[in-house]
Amino acid sequence: MNSITTVGKPTSSNNFFTGTFYLTIAGKLVEAKNTFDVINPSTGKVFAKAPAASAEQLDDAIAAAKAAFKDWSALSYDARQVYLNSYADALQENRDDLVRLLTLEQGKPLETMAAPEVDQAISYIRQIANRRVPVEIVEENDSHIVELHHVPLGVVGGITPWNFPVLLALWKIAPALITGNTFVLKPTPFTPLTALRFGEIAQSVLPAGVLSVVTGLDELGPQLTNHPDIAKISFTGSTETGKHVLRAAAGTVKRVTLELGGNDAAIVLPDADYKTIIPQLFWGALGHQGQWCVGIKRLYVHRSFHADFVKAFVDYAKTVKVGDGLDPEVGVGPVQNKMQFDKLKTFLDDIKANGQKIVLGGEIDENQSGYFFPITVVDNPPEDSKIVQEEQFGPIVPIIAYDDVDDAVNRANDSIWGLGGSVWGRDTKAAVEVANRIEAGMVWVNEIHTQGVDIPFGGVKQSGIGTEQGHEGRLLFTNPKTVLIHK
Repeated sequence: MNSITTVGKPTSSNNFFTGTFYLTIAGKLVEAKNTFDVINPSTGKVFAKAPAASAEQLDDAIAAAKAAFKDWSALSYDARQVYLNSYADALQENRDDLVRLLTLEQGKPLETMAAPEVDQAISYIRQIANRRVPVEIVEENDSHIVELHHVPLGVVGGITPWNFPVLLALWKIAPALITGNTFVLKPTPFTPLTALRFGEIAQSVLPAGVLSVVTGLDELGPQLTNHPDIAKISFTGSTETGKHVLRAAAGTVKRVTLELGGNDAAIVLPDADYKTIIPQLFWGALGHQGQWCVGIKRLYVHRSFHADFVKAFVDYAKTVKVGDGLDPEVGVGPVQNKMQFDKLKTFLDDIKANGQKIVLGGEIDENQSGYFFPITVVDNPPEDSKIVQEEQFGPIVPIIAYDDVDDAVNRANDSIWGLGGSVWGRDTKAAVEVANRIEAGMVWVNEIHTQGVDIPFGGVKQSGIGTEQGHEGRLLFTNPKTVLIHK
């Protein structure tokens, strides 16, 4: 590993969160020859520089992870639990700085979105540390025993997106580590800084090479997915990029978990007490700037109360302030990056060009700094419109009238995606029956975005392959190994 140039480890929280950002390789903080700009989406201006790792440095990180795997995988679950709890403790000590840094680079409101994300990530590590994948006795008789072991894969590569850069990274890292794997994380270049900082923190508590964080531009992704010493890729991002990951992984028959795009539908049933659920539906669709993987992208409302629903939804939306996430009064922050901001403009242009009815928002203040997109509500656009058929991933929501529940289910399922969905109605049994007909990996009934360490999460169709969370997700960081023992 001849390219590593190291510096001393920070000795205080202040040093962690000011000054230079470093790669973390082989237990050391590593400088990069080149850097790239990190933009605060609330200002549209550069506020930090992130290290751009070279191809050789990524190779070094993978080599260090491979070297660390032998000893790490040999530890007991209880021993790895101690390490993970120490990591959670170290992150907790730096919690406030991580929260602020997350808002600066991602844009999300500090108290209502950034703080819960960091807190949930820390809690998640502690919960995962308690989980085990035990040996199963498949068969036992007088002559032999058949045991099913679940053994670690080796070096896992993680590629994470910009909407939840802390939580989605640690969703991958923690179960990989507790099951005995080592990990190399490549976060998106749009939000690299919190990942670099929690990578730095890890070096003070985890053995060298167990977790490395390597940032750079898009060319690092293919190098990671093609690398022969990477046993598995865990990727969260767009469907199109996921297809590239899948093709690259095929060359060495890597294991893959892909959590990809979605166009999640919410169906409000005819018996729903719709006025009481509007806040949940609003935040499920437009909270977090509409940048939820499983956000409500299409809202189907029964025609009998559609007009009243739209008015009440708009009235509620008008009470929510859009602005800088550091402002405690702000409920919705900026779109995270210019690429996504410009993509959202194409939706707005299409809506206007086709004469669809905008009942809130729709006008961008071009003189305002930052990537602020107005909360926009589109009233009953046609089913074949861009805003209904494609994933907007931003603060625009169509509210679509329907007459027949069967038709609403058919329209909800008429998509290349199937990540999440939700059904809302007074009659829970009837709502569950509708939910069971939704083609998605996760469907909520009369709630939204409830998730947890033991709740499996994954998509169907072009929304992904494999599962995260739950026992099922943890198993995907292991290989089944059958051991047959003659008595």
